[in-house]
This record gives sequence, C-alpha cells and structure tokens, in this order.
Amino acid sequence: MQWLSERSLLAIPVAGSENQGNLSEVIIVLIILLLVATGVALISRRLRIPYITGLVLAGLAITELLPNRIALNSALIFNLFLPILLFESAINTDISRLRSTIKPIAILAGPGVLLCTGITSVLLKLELGLAWVPALLVAVILSITDTALVIAVFKEVSVPHRLVTLVEGESLLNDDVALVLFSLILTVYSTGSLSPLDAVQEFLFVIIGGVLVGLALGYLSVGLFSQTDDPLSVILLTVAVALGAFQTGEFFHVSGVVAVVVAGLIVGNLGVSQSTSASTQVTLFSFWEFAGFGVNTFIFLLIGLEINLITLWQTLPAVLLALIAYQVGRALTVYPLLSLVRFIDKPIPMRWRHVLFLGNIKGSLSTALVLSLPTSLPQREKLIAIVLGIVLLSLVGQGLSLPWFLRRLKLSHHSESRQQIEELQAQLMTAKAAQDELENLLKSGVLPKAIYEEMRAAYQVKVAASERTLRDIHNQRPERSPLNVSDRTKLDAIRRQLLLAEKGALNDALRRRILSEEVVKERIKTLNEQLLKLEDD
Repeated sequence: MQWLSERSLLAIPVAGSENQGNLSEVIIVLIILLLVATGVALISRRLRIPYITGLVLAGLAITELLPNRIALNSALIFNLFLPILLFESAINTDISRLRSTIKPIAILAGPGVLLCTGITSVLLKLELGLAWVPALLVAVILSITDTALVIAVFKEVSVPHRLVTLVEGESLLNDDVALVLFSLILTVYSTGSLSPLDAVQEFLFVIIGGVLVGLALGYLSVGLFSQTDDPLSVILLTVAVALGAFQTGEFFHVSGVVAVVVAGLIVGNLGVSQSTSASTQVTLFSFWEFAGFGVNTFIFLLIGLEINLITLWQTLPAVLLALIAYQVGRALTVYPLLSLVRFIDKPIPMRWRHVLFLGNIKGSLSTALVLSLPTSLPQREKLIAIVLGIVLLSLVGQGLSLPWFLRRLKLSHHSESRQQIEELQAQLMTAKAAQDELENLLKSGVLPKAIYEEMRAAYQVKVAASERTLRDIHNQRPERSPLNVSDRTKLDAIRRQLLLAEKGALNDALRRRILSEEVVKERIKTLNEQLLKLEDD
C-alpha cells in the first residue's frame, strides 16, 4: 500500500507549523477530545446507547468548537490504529473455538466478500452511473464489516458465544480478503490490465506471504516470552510484534493485515497462555483492552469530525442509493451462503443470519480505504462523500437499532440454575488460578512454605465446595434435572474442547508415525460426528 506512505499521519493545517506553539495547540485538541470522550461514555451509559455511536455524534457536534480542524488520515489508521485493533482482537480469540466455526467464517470471508462486491458494484453502476473501477472500489469498501460497535453491543445484550466467534472471525478474515481485493483493483486501474491468472497468483502470494510473516514473528515472540515474565517487558514485546508484523508484511509486499492477525493468534494462544504467569496475563490483556478502547475512541471521534453535514445533505440521494446497494449485496450473500452451511457443518440458525445482516456496520477501515483512493480516480470527492455518509448512517441508524433488535430476537436465555452454575464455575476457576500463582511464588522463593500452605488450604476449601456442588447438580437424573438446553451449553463447550484436544493428539500421533493413517481417519471421523451432535451455544 505504497500510496499511503505519501500522506502525513495527522494533519492539522496551521500557519507557521514549525513553531513550538503549534505543539501546545495539538495537545489542547487532544485534551478536548479526551474530555469529550469521557462525557460521551457517561452520557451513553445513562441513555443506553452504543458508546461508538455517541462518539460519532459528538464528533459532528464539536467540529466547529475545536481550535483547529483535525484531518483524519488513512495512513494513521493503517500504520498505527489498524494493527493495534487487529492484534487486540486476535490475542483474545480462542483458536479452538475459531476452528469450530471456521467453515461458515471461511464462506463469508472468502466467496462472501467476492459475491457481495460483485452484486454491490453492479447495483452502484446501475444506480449511480459509476464506471466499473470506481464502482468496484466502493463495493469492496462497503463489503468490509467493522465489529467494534457490534461487539460492544454484545457486551450489553447477551448472545450465544458461537455467534460472537462467528462475527469476530468473519471480521478478521473479511478485512484480509477485502484489502487484497482492493489492492488488486487499484493495480488494474494503474496498469490498465491484469489477467485472471495473474490476479489469482497475486492474491495467493499476498495472503500466503502474510501468513508466513505472521507465523515467523509469532513463533519468534513465543520463544522470547519464555525468557521473561516481566509484565512491562511482555507488553513492549507484544506492541513491537503488532506494529512490526504489519510493517514487515508491507516491506515484503504481502498482506500486513494477515501477518498481524496470524501473529496475534499465536501470541494469544501459545505465547501468553503457556509461557507467562497469571498476573502477567492480567496486566497484558488489561493493557490491550485499554489500547483497543483508546484507539476506537479516537477513530470514531475523528470520523465524526471528518464528516461535513452540508456535503452529506447534498449527496444524500446518492448515499441512500449506495446504502440500498450494499445492503442488498449483503442480504444476497449472508442468507443464501449460510443456508448451504448445513451440508458441511452445523446449521446456522435464521436468527443468527439476521444478526449478521443487520450487524453489517461500516467503520474505521472503510473510512481509511476511501480516504486512500488515488487523486487521479474520477469522481474521487463524490465517492468519499458517499462512503462517509454511509459510515455515518450505518453507525447511527444500525448502531441505535441493533440493541433493540437483539433483545427482540431473544438469542440467549438465562435461568437461575445456569447463573448458579456459572457462579460456581467462576469460583472454581479463580481459586484454581490463585493456587497456580501460589505455586509459582513458592518456587521462586517469594513466599515461605508455611504461608503458602495456609493460603493454599483456604483456596482448596473453595475448590472442594465448588466441585462438590457442581457434581451434585450434574449428577441429577435427567427427569429431575433443573437444567434446560441452554443451561447445558456450557458443558457442551467443555466437551467440545476435550474432543478438539483428542483430535490434536491423533494428528500429532499420525505426524510422528505412531498410529496408522487408517486408524486416525476413522477415529477423527467419529470425533467429528460427536462434535456436530453437541448443542453449540
């Protein structure tokens, strides 16, 4: 993405910008934005509206109040904000759960993006009279899903965990495919032609190259994690991996986005979980939660500042037509493709498809891509106005209606018995984690053995009580059991994790030639059947 390097990261056009006084003006603007974000957080919680929607509206409201207008630049998003957001999402993604939904995710992020782009571009050409290249570029930009607002709503309105994984997983892969497709279309625009074979080769090269870069940096960081358990050093290392993976990918002309995602998955599932203590993990994940929250805060405030309401009003008819085009493209992608999932995997409920359709919200990446369009592209300013208008309508309209829509669907049912089980599980998990940390403190010499035994005994009482109560609940006869189907989903999640562990052990035995391929295939087939029969949450 060489066209991004020509832009400055944050442009505040002020006369005599070399003076030190201008730095103080930048600091003043940042302080104002932080205070506005704090106010939005308080108001949005009281009014029960999504925080991100409130940020965009606040950005619109304070545009004229700032000392100087801030220009949101695509290079800032690509080189700093995007790697942080992708890495934060990746390290919090459980690979075992991601694998359980990989088939529908791959369908939506692969053929789904291509189909949605094709349908949307045709409608844009017919409705707005755009040339093919601008229509395709805008269609790719609008095929991207931003999950920041959706995931924030999921934290307020309880939904099944598998649906959350499906939304997050689609977004992770969707961004990769859309960015590569966007780059290929720009290559066609700049060179004048690109054969289908060359396009496929370029696509595979960029994706596979990004995977290899992510694997290399991810496993390199895993080795470094084992050398230190200092929380601050671990945080610095993960920041370097997140930003370095993107820049390394761009240096080798492969997908930096794919590299960041792969590196984040490895760090989160192998590096942090297996090589660091519980206290270090808490510090690390708290830092990345704050980093993701802070980046989203600035992005969506700046999006609100970037939108000109007068220009939006002038282009409103085109914005509405484009909005209809991409919603039709999304609908003709989500519903037909996910209806085919039942032939290869566990069916996706219709109510979940409604969520995936309505949760098709535009955000930071769509904004960054449209701002990065080459200046020589015909009708560039009109395209920017259209996409920014759609981003605003999407964040406000869909953002405000999504919580109400999710509540109406009643996707998750909580009973008193399920809440009791979750409370017992929480007590059991925290007590076990504390005991593990006590072991580490004893081995390192920080904790005397007498104090260790006394504190461990106190936690063991909690562990025994939780295990005894859980055993009594789960051993009840089915006809007398207070658990309904939704209550058993937690147990199914545990059974799924165990079955996936069995599959991993079989594959490892096959690689080491301990077991024959016939035996392994037959056993894996049985395990797959058991996985499909589980009531997934």
